[in-house]
Amino acid sequence: MSGIPQGLPPVVELSVGRIDVAEDQVNLGHLVEAGEVDLSHNVILYLEGITVSFDGFKALNKLALTIDVGELRCIIGPNGAGKTTMMDVITGKTRPDRGKAFFGQTLDLTKMSEPEIAHAGIGRKFQKPTIFENHSVFDNLELAMKIDKRVRRSLFSAIDDETRDRIADTLKQIRLEDAADRPAGLLSHGQKQWLEIGMLLMQDPRLLLLDEPVAGMTDEETERTAELFKSLAGKHSLVVVEHDMAFIEQLGGKVTVLHEGSVLAEGDLATVQNDQRVIEVYLGR
Repeated sequence: MSGIPQGLPPVVELSVGRIDVAEDQVNLGHLVEAGEVDLSHNVILYLEGITVSFDGFKALNKLALTIDVGELRCIIGPNGAGKTTMMDVITGKTRPDRGKAFFGQTLDLTKMSEPEIAHAGIGRKFQKPTIFENHSVFDNLELAMKIDKRVRRSLFSAIDDETRDRIADTLKQIRLEDAADRPAGLLSHGQKQWLEIGMLLMQDPRLLLLDEPVAGMTDEETERTAELFKSLAGKHSLVVVEHDMAFIEQLGGKVTVLHEGSVLAEGDLATVQNDQRVIEVYLGR
């Protein structure tokens, strides 16, 4: 069947309740409700042959990338390497000219709208934090949850104990429990970044895309952010686009180097730092 990543099981559509079932899983009792993310092969994001052109310039050129469930992956590369365009494709902001983009085994991102992709469980954080500065930190987290269309209630309704506990847990996770009642506009730059990450977490994403999250942070804030991301990995999958090599070293894990819209090198940080091609096009600058 066309449109399904190579090496992954073809999907057939059964007439009972719109359930997607992989053919080799029919007899194993592996059923996935329509619209749910199928992570049975431990792959949360699959890009193959993604090409995007703008006025003849190839921002992405047959890009191939696979992110595992619970993985923390760092993406580096020179300006113009295609990092932002890659995230635009994943979130539905940009449609590729060619290629495949799957969330899990069955959700074709190239056929989904931005809201549908967000609803499916992909959250994106831009470099500049977007928060409600006139509202308290607590209110920002509450609003983030209520804006989520999966929560069907008025923005002005009272929250229940379960929601309050969830907000409290998130405040602790992003280390802002002591600032819960503080107007968000009074937070430091790093704290604003953590708050926006918390707002994404309130929507329970499976995959987080984070664009230069430590730009402008102090050394202490950068270290705390590394600790936060490492604590999120496992429950969530993270793709971190960053230029700060010391921060990337703190995160550990696999690093992917993009250049001219495709993958130039991949491996642990030491491996890519010693790759002569990476030195020539990026690290040596």
